[in-house]
Amino acid sequence: MFDGVARRYDITNTVLSGGMDRRWRRRTRQCLELQPGQRVLDLAAGTGVSTAELLRSGAVAVGCDFSLGMVRTGHATRGRELVPFVAGDGMHLPFADGVFDAVTISFGLRNIADPSVALAEMARVVRPGGRLVVCEFSRPTFAPFRYIYLNYLMRMLPWIARRVSSNADAYVYLAESIRAWPAQEELAHTIVASGWSRVRYRNLTGGIVALHLAERT
Repeated sequence: MFDGVARRYDITNTVLSGGMDRRWRRRTRQCLELQPGQRVLDLAAGTGVSTAELLRSGAVAVGCDFSLGMVRTGHATRGRELVPFVAGDGMHLPFADGVFDAVTISFGLRNIADPSVALAEMARVVRPGGRLVVCEFSRPTFAPFRYIYLNYLMRMLPWIARRVSSNADAYVYLAESIRAWPAQEELAHTIVASGWSRVRYRNLTGGIVALHLAERT
């Protein structure tokens, strides 16, 4: 499915989010508090647009994605030298223990078969004291806004995707997966149970997106 949407993935996301995807990527980078020269893993990196944002901090950023179509599109649009990519499974990361200073995953945790396993794998490849930021769709906190948002999600989003995306059916899945995803507190508990500590979260855009921050003990 992700191979099929790779070609127009970035522009579709920007249109569907009304351009807010750029702000969400920037806030993710800022919350990681990366220092020049530190190593950061960008899991479920897609075409590498989020990895390129992380590189702005001066860190050494590596993008990893399960979809070969996404990786190939990233190589074609951003260049192998500018954004390094590794094809890999989030539940069996192809990296040694403790090799990264930080790890992040943006809008990808929902798409992994067992998010708890992926969170534990991310903890494995990050050094003690290293940081995690999960940027993911969440639950708007204001009930009237949540009602409007869910209507947009289930009705307008697929309609727009049919006119922009190369595979509109994938965005029906997107809407359904967002609606079924746990709220902020429940995800925080899952992160704690997966080997992370000092877990807290920040809502963005009224809770449409939440950033969950944690540290490796």
